[in-house]
Amino acid sequence: GTKRDDVERGQVLVKPGTVKPHTKFVAEVYVLSKEEGGRHTPFFKGYRPQFYFRTTDVTGNCELPEGVEMVMPGDNIQMTVTLIKTIAMEDGLRFAIREGGRTVGAGVVAKVIE
Repeated sequence: GTKRDDVERGQVLVKPGTVKPHTKFVAEVYVLSKEEGGRHTPFFKGYRPQFYFRTTDVTGNCELPEGVEMVMPGDNIQMTVTLIKTIAMEDGLRFAIREGGRTVGAGVVAKVIE
């Protein structure tokens, strides 16, 4: 069997070949409003929050769609995210976006890119 020391928080144990690790995906995101406990100010391209998948967190870079300059609290947005390390993911996986210890958004993997 697998020993406790062989796994870390956030790792996924799966049958070989069933889930692949990825870093880039298209996300459908809702940014919490100030009243919901989210950000008070908009964010811009290059925003790098923490993405929480299952029990693991990883920093990701947000790429906004063509013609979108900023994302306001309370907005729904489709954006491309590139994570700094691979995560086992598939289309439909939900995640939270956190910054400075608080949740500022929620989303779903719409389409894995790479």
